[in-house]
Amino acid sequence: MRAVDSYTAVAERAGGWWAVRVREQPGVFTQAKRLEQVESMVRDALAALLAVDPGSFDVEVVEVLPDAVAEDVRQARQAREQAGRAQADADAAMRRAAARLARSGLTVRDIGRILGVSPQRVSQLTPTGGGSRPARPDRSAEAS
Repeated sequence: MRAVDSYTAVAERAGGWWAVRVREQPGVFTQAKRLEQVESMVRDALAALLAVDPGSFDVEVVEVLPDAVAEDVRQARQAREQAGRAQADADAAMRRAAARLARSGLTVRDIGRILGVSPQRVSQLTPTGGGSRPARPDRSAEAS
């Protein structure tokens, strides 16, 4: 199996356009109005130059931003990643708490009130979907 070629499209603002160069192919330049168009423009340019199918290689788009803006973007991305991890931790804690409360016999409504979520959310958090009433011991054996 042949390794897929990979190219880096370096996009930098120039007026109202993104000026794009291909790092691995000096002399290959293109431009695009929006970042979402860069990959397609680079694929077309490289396919024409190399006489290959535009889908036969990978393209990574790297935007070049002024240093101050790049730092703001780095911090925003880092904060978003941390928030995602914190949300995942909170979700896991909510599932554990809801399951433990359900096993203790509380109703879905009571669990929701305690956790500050809707009964529908409690049903999503608990492994069995919970019920509207606490679990009761099977009394059929006692009746015999």
